[in-house]
Amino acid sequence: MAKRSEVDRRHIPRRTCVACRQVRSPRELIRVVRLPSGAVEVDESGKKPGRGAYLCPDKSCWERALSKTMLEHALKTQLAKEEKETLWQRCSELPVEPVGQNTAAKYE
Repeated sequence: MAKRSEVDRRHIPRRTCVACRQVRSPRELIRVVRLPSGAVEVDESGKKPGRGAYLCPDKSCWERALSKTMLEHALKTQLAKEEKETLWQRCSELPVEPVGQNTAAKYE
């Protein structure tokens, strides 16, 4: 029988934002996925097949990742013009800074 301490410990997955490199739970981040077909889209469920990259849910991370091609590098693909426009549209819908998070401190 397993020891009680081994049973109580649960593995909690952690993911890194490609823009600010902050490590968080996958539920706190937004996943962008390159599907096996090569298309790139936002993965709302976090379960779509393909190569994924994670971004914080704030505008500064999305702007940085899209303008400096960090997202393309993480997904190992070139984004099509339509895909970039869709991602920039999603970026414009995000808050500048989520409540309780100091984005300025992330880049220091």
